[in-house]
Amino acid sequence: MSTSARSSAAVPALLVAAATLFLSGVFFPFFHVAKFWIFHEAISVVGGIITLFQEGEYFLFAVLTLFTLVFPAAKLGLLALIWLERDKDLSRIQRLHHWVATLGKWSMLDVFVVAILIVTMKAAGLAQLQIGLGLYLFTFSVVATQLASAWIDRLLRD
Repeated sequence: MSTSARSSAAVPALLVAAATLFLSGVFFPFFHVAKFWIFHEAISVVGGIITLFQEGEYFLFAVLTLFTLVFPAAKLGLLALIWLERDKDLSRIQRLHHWVATLGKWSMLDVFVVAILIVTMKAAGLAQLQIGLGLYLFTFSVVATQLASAWIDRLLRD
């Protein structure tokens, strides 16, 4: 099988995998919290964002919605558009891919926020924290998206 034939199948497969992992990752629990060995709660990205809105934490709601939901979804959408339009206007597609790379840098802020939250909760000793399936799915989504983006970048340069 030639490199272009493998690329024709690999990039869409990576994009579908990334989208599936992303959508499931934000709904599955990112972590399970046990407070004082009595109260147990599973927290997902979407559940946490809804809670922030209900609690009136509008700034955090907006920031996390933007960086955890909107940017990754926009990045996946732009990568799919680039892949579908790759044989048309090359300069336009390359500009779009530049935007994808910029979005990718900003969308990593959510990973940083989650890491700070986990470290803070564990360090404070307020709760016992266990990583949930959602965090792994979301992480694999980020990796699959980055692989697809790098693969497309390489194809656009050839």
